[in-house]
Amino acid sequence: MDFLTNPDAAHAFTRRVFLQRGVALASAATTIPLLLERSAAALAAPEGLSSIPGAPEERVLVVVQLAGGNDGLNTVIPYGMDGYYRARPGIGVAQRDALALDARAGVGLHPRLAGLKSLYDDGMLSVVQGVGYPNPDRSHFRSMDIWHTAETSATGAGWLGKFFDNECDGAPEGCSACSPLAGVAIGQEAPLAMQGRRTAPASFERAELLRWSAAGDERLAGAYEDIVDAGAPEGVGPDGEAAFLMRTALDARVSSEQIRRAVAASNAGVYPRSELGGQLAMIGAMIRAELPTRVFYVSLGGFDTHAGQGGAQGRHANLLAQFGDAIRAFYNDLRAAGQDGRVLTMVFSEFGRRVGQNASGGTDHGAAAPMFLAGPMVRAGLVGDHPSLDDLDDGDLKYGVDFRSVYGTVLGEWLGADQRAVLGRRYAPVRALVRGL
Repeated sequence: MDFLTNPDAAHAFTRRVFLQRGVALASAATTIPLLLERSAAALAAPEGLSSIPGAPEERVLVVVQLAGGNDGLNTVIPYGMDGYYRARPGIGVAQRDALALDARAGVGLHPRLAGLKSLYDDGMLSVVQGVGYPNPDRSHFRSMDIWHTAETSATGAGWLGKFFDNECDGAPEGCSACSPLAGVAIGQEAPLAMQGRRTAPASFERAELLRWSAAGDERLAGAYEDIVDAGAPEGVGPDGEAAFLMRTALDARVSSEQIRRAVAASNAGVYPRSELGGQLAMIGAMIRAELPTRVFYVSLGGFDTHAGQGGAQGRHANLLAQFGDAIRAFYNDLRAAGQDGRVLTMVFSEFGRRVGQNASGGTDHGAAAPMFLAGPMVRAGLVGDHPSLDDLDDGDLKYGVDFRSVYGTVLGEWLGADQRAVLGRRYAPVRALVRGL
């Protein structure tokens, strides 16, 4: 039935949808103009999930950014390489303290990463060693832009934004990738990685403060709200600028309410009391509520450890403990809700650190570093060889895996996307990171 040509059915359908989903718009439902039915139909899908078990629409990607340049050598420790201790006499982690991953390879995790090690032991962690890109840039800003755009030119839209743009191009009504909630970023501002040419994520620090602000202009937001509350002017059809503005305002209002309601049911008590723990608690609540979100994005800062980095203890160790414990709690929460099989987590930093420690007991900007992929669907273990400590590039580790190969594998094997359309070319897959597909 075409709701645009059957007014009675349209109003009945719209009112039923909003009442059933508990959105606080009951008072406005009777005034919603017919031109908004297309938006209402998309919101009416059962929380945006496909009815086909295992379909890509059911899968969620969580991206965790370790901002500042995480020291990969003290995260995934090559304790079997003598060069590691020669280069780091003051900040190296002793072999006896490392959490061994592969005794033959002589590689282990930092001792404060017990949470991450338990995921590894449970077959839920893949460690991709030596990730980087050609001609590495050691500027935080440029290197971050390279990782966010997946372009060594550091220009263009974000790679996840391009994913959403591509998925939404000509997509049918109700497509989860086109939902206003398809991408959610937790933080002060939306990361470049999530910004497309036609799409942008919902972004907030605390859900209770989430209010749609029309790109920061509260006067414009108020005008949009007045338009929606008043209903469509007589004679306005389902297309055109007026219709677009009204759909945008309705979508924003509904989306912010859904997020606040979901986060209010957070299992915050099962997470560590830390910045990342709080962020992942919110994401866990939104996943358990089955919001139609395909990608979540969070960032943990502080990894620019030029001084006082420490070895088994210290500033870097505390950051790693926060990271590992929060990821472990996240999957405990998801598993208890039967949602863990839907969620792949990818962890990266914009670059690693120099091999040798500096005079301040820290490390300077480097190049290659490990990435992590977590979840029940990954092929657990070490991926690739640890970079050589004898064959360096001007004091830096040489990369062995292009980060865009990891992106491409996640896009193709997990999100079911055409990596060529998103990344501009096809990159060699990374040893089937995701199993059973």
